[in-house]
Amino acid sequence: MGTFVGHIVPGLALTLLGLWHTVNTIRAFCNKGCTNFTVKFWYPFYGPVSRLKHLELIFILSFSVLAIFMQLLDFPFLRFSFKLDSFEHATIFLHLAIFAGFTLSAEISQSSDILSGVSGILAAFVFCQELFLLHFHSTDHVGLEGHYHWLLQLIVFVSLLAALAATNFPNSFPAALVLSISVVFQGCWFMNMGFMLWFPDFIPEGCVMQFAEAGIDDMHGAVTCGSLAAELRATALANLQFSWILAGILLLTGCMCLKLARKCTPRSQSTEYEQLHSRGVPIAIDGFKQTDP
Repeated sequence: MGTFVGHIVPGLALTLLGLWHTVNTIRAFCNKGCTNFTVKFWYPFYGPVSRLKHLELIFILSFSVLAIFMQLLDFPFLRFSFKLDSFEHATIFLHLAIFAGFTLSAEISQSSDILSGVSGILAAFVFCQELFLLHFHSTDHVGLEGHYHWLLQLIVFVSLLAALAATNFPNSFPAALVLSISVVFQGCWFMNMGFMLWFPDFIPEGCVMQFAEAGIDDMHGAVTCGSLAAELRATALANLQFSWILAGILLLTGCMCLKLARKCTPRSQSTEYEQLHSRGVPIAIDGFKQTDP
């Protein structure tokens, strides 16, 4: 993952996955209401082919297995890479594969309703292990790169808390929405790190990229700043990026909530209409008001 592509590809995958969950979570809450809403850790894909129902779980499982092999194999020589940081990155994807594999097996065996809590626990452990391995990473992330990784740990910590809350309170819409938003945030921050730390044109002023182990084409290195003032400026810029990206995600989430809420009939009004109609009370279309005989 210590490359430009190694940050962009997982980041894009997480962003798309988080957006998929955000849209479906909001839609489910609008359709079912607060009383019938249930947290889901995956959402089926209803396409023209019924076999694609478990597309999300298949995608997560396949992507995780592929990422593990990419971390453990030294391309293009196709030999095992016994680097400690590669094993740490592969372990993060291992827990993600365990979650997807178990949840997919539970769906196929039609025992997902009974084992939904187990899927939630496994999802929480994905973020728990990610936070653990990021915090105790064998690679010494110092300076600007260390600050970016510290901010990433904050996002993962929020994801962990949201996953635990969603597991313990399966009808909590805020917990489900925060979990989805945090996954989007993780993906966007991964991509932002890829550009700001591994793409020469985006390196902050006063800082340079230090290449290691390979040539410039591999883009494997870290950023060092020439002075304390340059490092403080780059750190402040990272903080602004953190806030701006979060603001953009929240703005997009708010717009999706407003748009999806307009398309859904509030369940409380629908229930009130059904109760009055069953009593034989004349109902006006505007505002469900009783009309005078």
